[in-house]
Amino acid sequence: MAEEIRRRRRLRSSTVALGSMGVLAAALTSCGSEPDKRCVDRDSYDFLTGYKIVSDQLCKTGGTASGGKADRKGGYGTGTGTGTRADAAWYYDPDVDGRYADDGTFSRSEAVDRDGFGCSGSGGG
Repeated sequence: MAEEIRRRRRLRSSTVALGSMGVLAAALTSCGSEPDKRCVDRDSYDFLTGYKIVSDQLCKTGGTASGGKADRKGGYGTGTGTGTRADAAWYYDPDVDGRYADDGTFSRSEAVDRDGFGCSGSGGG
C-alpha cells in the first residue's frame, strides 16, 4: 500500500514538472515567432468571404500594383491586362478558406499580442 502511494506521488510530480516545462517553452518561443500572415487586397473585402488573398510579391513591393490581370484563382498575374489594382497589405493571423482570409488584423503587434503570452510586440518586423 505504501509503495502504491509513493508511485502515485512520483507520477503526479512528473506530470507537473513536464507540464510546467511545456508552458515555459511555449511562453519563451511565442514572443519570437512570426505570426501567420497572408498578402490580401484591402479593397476586396466581402462580408461572407473576407479579403481576397493575392500574391506575396505585391506586399513585398510596396502594396499597390497595377496592370496585373486577375487570374481564375483570384491572384494577380504580371502580364498586361485590364489595369486591375490591388491595395495589397499583410493580414496577420487570419482564418484562411481557399483564396480568402478573414478574422485577422492588419497590425503585426496586435497579432503577436493576441497569440503570445503578453508579448509586447516590440520585436522586429
